[in-house]
Amino acid sequence: LGTGIDDARRAHKVTVVSEALARAQAAGAHDGESWLAQVGGLEIAAMAGLLLEATALGIPALLDGFIATAAALAARAIEPAAADWWLASHRSQEQGHLRALTALGLTPLIDLELRLGEGSGAALAVPLIQMAVRLHNEMATFAEAGVSGAA
Repeated sequence: LGTGIDDARRAHKVTVVSEALARAQAAGAHDGESWLAQVGGLEIAAMAGLLLEATALGIPALLDGFIATAAALAARAIEPAAADWWLASHRSQEQGHLRALTALGLTPLIDLELRLGEGSGAALAVPLIQMAVRLHNEMATFAEAGVSGAA
């Protein structure tokens, strides 16, 4: 398991999540905002809000890990086009993370079987993104490099 928990702890987590989902359904959760209010928690709601505001401002965002990706799912439920502004730094070992990334249509930039959290995937991905931007902006075209057509 991604976080290194044992089977008993995992079973407890599954029970807690199942009960929360049932409670949210009984309360009438039907859209991104109501689901976020019922099961999101303050930190996920704050991240979802940040992702939505970044999108509104035209600022790309880098998703790092399972919790940030859960917030992104909530944000996308509120504003579907927001996902066009996001990149996934990595795929964590949390079992649901790959499913969440797939649901968002995102492919992680790196997959090093990370389990650390604390933004470690983003810390590794940012230099990769910086290099890609630099290559894009500074690489010569064939014409500029004097490369001719087929030889």
